[in-house]
Amino acid sequence: MKKARIGIINVSDRASKGIYEDIPGKAIVETLDEYLISEWESEYSVLPDEQDQLEAKMIEMADKKDCCLIVTSGGTGPALRDVTPEATEAVCQKMMPGFGELMRQESLKFVPTAILSRQTAGIRNNTLIVNLPGKPKAIRECLDAVFPAIPYCIDLINGPYLECNPKVIQAFRPKVVS
Repeated sequence: MKKARIGIINVSDRASKGIYEDIPGKAIVETLDEYLISEWESEYSVLPDEQDQLEAKMIEMADKKDCCLIVTSGGTGPALRDVTPEATEAVCQKMMPGFGELMRQESLKFVPTAILSRQTAGIRNNTLIVNLPGKPKAIRECLDAVFPAIPYCIDLINGPYLECNPKVIQAFRPKVVS
C-alpha cells in the first residue's frame, strides 16, 4: 500500500523568520502520529503570512507532491495579516464549511474568542485542505473534533486509505451494504 503524504504548513511571520520555534507544526505531526496507524510521510513548510506564498505552497503540495491532506496552522484570526482562509478559498474548487463550524463550536467550549476564528476547509482536486488555529492546545482540540470525518472524506476524493488507531480516534466510515 502506498504511503499517504500529508502536507503540514505552519503560517507564522515570526516562526518563518526563526524568531519563534515552530511548535504548532510539530504539534500537528505529533497528533497525526498518534491518530494514524497507516504509514504516512509529511511534506512540511513554515511560511510567513503572505497569501501568494501560501497559495503557491498549497498548490505545490496538492498538485506536485501528491498530498491527500494539507493541514495548516495559524493565520485564521481577524488580524490584517491573517490570510490563510483566503488562500485556501483561492486554491480550492469546493469549500467544506462544516469543518470550520465544528472547530469553532468545539473551541467555544474553552474560549469565548473562538468566534473570532475563521478556520475553514476545502478540496483541491484530490486533496483536502484544513485550516487550524495556531495554538497547540487548540490544534489538538480542533483535530479531535474533525478528524473522525477526514479519512472518509479522503476516500471520497480518491485519496489513500487512512487507517486510524481506534484507541486514540475513531474514524467514521459508513457501513457498506452488499
